[in-house]
Amino acid sequence: MYDVIGSRASRAFRVLWLLEEMGVEYNHLPVAPRSAEALAVNPSGKIPALREGDQVLTDSSAIMTYLADKHGRMTHPAGTPARARQDALTHQILDEIDAVLWTAARHSFVLPEEHRVPAVKESLKWEYERNINGLEAMLAGPFLQGETMTIADILLAHCLMWAGKAGFPEPPARLAAYLDAMMARPGFQRAAALP
Repeated sequence: MYDVIGSRASRAFRVLWLLEEMGVEYNHLPVAPRSAEALAVNPSGKIPALREGDQVLTDSSAIMTYLADKHGRMTHPAGTPARARQDALTHQILDEIDAVLWTAARHSFVLPEEHRVPAVKESLKWEYERNINGLEAMLAGPFLQGETMTIADILLAHCLMWAGKAGFPEPPARLAAYLDAMMARPGFQRAAALP
């Protein structure tokens, strides 16, 4: 049994959604970053964390990769060209989308006020828009890699949702339709209904 440690309104949502897509049982501990529960499993207090017995994994992408590999779902097999392309997409999304959104969040409410640079957000919005336009061109079908949904799709859809809530530019038409389809999935709906 897995324990997913972290509130749904965080990157923990990615892990929860993946587990719902795979139909794997888990316990959800909806705790805030730097809470006593989060600090007990990760000295930085960052969420999410995944506990399995006495093993604790951190970082949403690492957790998703572990779960997908372990259960043989939502991923291409390691050592294949399809997996290398999946990993490339994952890293591109983390670098070009997630990192931009996280930088904006840090300068909005995460950093101490005296260290925030609010003006940087306009530049980040420009960079985000340029980067999602490039990702739209890579959309190979209903999912990033065609007919197979992978953890890269969960990552991208979560980032697109996050961007919408943060007031970033709307995605281009194909990515907007992609996001609508991803959010309509039963696994997404179950994860979104969690406390």
